[in-house]
Amino acid sequence: MKRIAIGLQYDGQAWQGYQKQIHGLTVQDKLEHALQEFTKVPLATTCAGRTDAGVHASEQVVHFDTDLDRVPYAWLRGINAFLPPSIAVRWVKELEGDPSVLDFFHARFSAQARTYHYVLYNNPTRSPLLVGRAGFYHRPLDVERMQAAVAPLLGWHDFTTFRAAQCQAKSPVKLMHDIQIRRHGELIVFTLKANAFLHHMVRNLVGSLVYIGQGREEVSWLGELLASKNRGLAAPTFMPDGLYLAKIDYDEKWALPQESTSALPWF
Repeated sequence: MKRIAIGLQYDGQAWQGYQKQIHGLTVQDKLEHALQEFTKVPLATTCAGRTDAGVHASEQVVHFDTDLDRVPYAWLRGINAFLPPSIAVRWVKELEGDPSVLDFFHARFSAQARTYHYVLYNNPTRSPLLVGRAGFYHRPLDVERMQAAVAPLLGWHDFTTFRAAQCQAKSPVKLMHDIQIRRHGELIVFTLKANAFLHHMVRNLVGSLVYIGQGREEVSWLGELLASKNRGLAAPTFMPDGLYLAKIDYDEKWALPQESTSALPWF
């Protein structure tokens, strides 16, 4: 038995999230169907982190175990042949060793950090070319105000304020490594890196940052929200359209052929 890791990229507009469901309209459903079509046997997969309906991935990492003998290029070409146009395997790595060993590579549990991008189109009028691929906000936003507001979020914190009610995480305490907010013309890109994220955490943070960026709330508000541990005091959850799972960090010993975290499809 060997463990195969793959880098998966997808446009989430057509799918009801990553995790498989009874209706079969998820990324995992399509991936496992493609694997079975290619190998003629069912193969269960494990991902680094589930994404919601409408959320994209520049690079999701998935693993599966198999006793089949294929070279990485054959896996890549074979799986992609049965995937829809909005989903593609970008790289494949066969990991050496025993998958039954406790500290062997695991797409989820070996992950050291996750990075998300949120792309926001800031213009008085919506663009039909960006529907589903970027969030939209029509009032002017002050990027410097939003940049100044994020300092209290860095480090270990209880992020209950930005956690969805249906979140299944065992603990709301997460380590926020970095938050960058940059304007590129009419696009504002929020980049957040943490050891892990709670359900809707990025979208909830973006929604509250937008309140600060438009001047509706003070720069100090984000720190006050964090301390309150009260989801009801924060802004509503922002739309999923502009959210991209960008990169999963792993120990270099696994030598995964990962792509750049700066890559943003379509932009």
